[in-house]
Amino acid sequence: MEEHHKKIIHDYYHKPEPGFFGDGKLYMGIELEIDDAGEDEEHAGEIYRTANIAAGHLYLKHDGSLCNGFELVSHPMTIEYHKNKMPWRNVLNRAIHMGYRSHQTDTCGLHIHVSRLALGDKFEEQESVTARLVFFYEKFWSEMLRFSRRTEEQANRWSSRYGGVLSTCKNSLDTAKKAGLGRYTAVNLTNKATIEFRIFRGTLRYETFIATLEFTHCLCCLAMKLDDERFQSVSWRDFVSGINKTEYPELINYLRIRGLYRNENAEGTEDI
Repeated sequence: MEEHHKKIIHDYYHKPEPGFFGDGKLYMGIELEIDDAGEDEEHAGEIYRTANIAAGHLYLKHDGSLCNGFELVSHPMTIEYHKNKMPWRNVLNRAIHMGYRSHQTDTCGLHIHVSRLALGDKFEEQESVTARLVFFYEKFWSEMLRFSRRTEEQANRWSSRYGGVLSTCKNSLDTAKKAGLGRYTAVNLTNKATIEFRIFRGTLRYETFIATLEFTHCLCCLAMKLDDERFQSVSWRDFVSGINKTEYPELINYLRIRGLYRNENAEGTEDI
């Protein structure tokens, strides 16, 4: 753990050797932007110590897109580790207590990185799963916007869709690779080691945060399980009806709150 006299908020290009937490193959790394309460070393130190009380889970970075805050970056963790061992609830509550906001800004996003190696043992398998993920986002763009809590304008700026003709998974990936849109896309393919899901608006509400991780994990597992033909035939209702309620409880509740779970709705507290 870093000593107190060292800077807690690193520059944007800081990238330490990743540590992997949890047992499994599908690891997710988180980037959460928070704003409105200062790019402040003392505040950052409180968040850093809260996150890393048991292990070096998290580091903090400057982000030029923010007005008055910084970015929280986790090392890769399994979904079980994120939910059961990483003290996310304490981290988010600490940030709220100090005056930070994420959803309630125009600047913050929640980005989730998934290792390409988790998607298949061979390059061809990884490409096939990636194609299904891109296809899903393109096919269900209106649902993804609603899930993300972003407006169309915000998505166009920070996490655009690739567009093109929606026909097959392979076609969606080919379109994405030829689009030349860079990293500001909903499914960012420019990183060598990871696929980055960028569409989600930031949040300090723990339940929304975990629901977003559960969604990404659930979708990746489905894309690895089905072949192209079966995946292309999946409707939104098929997708949400197939979610395991025991494995992904926060996701089910969040879908109800957002009006995306069949015909079942639920009340929820405001995102922060």
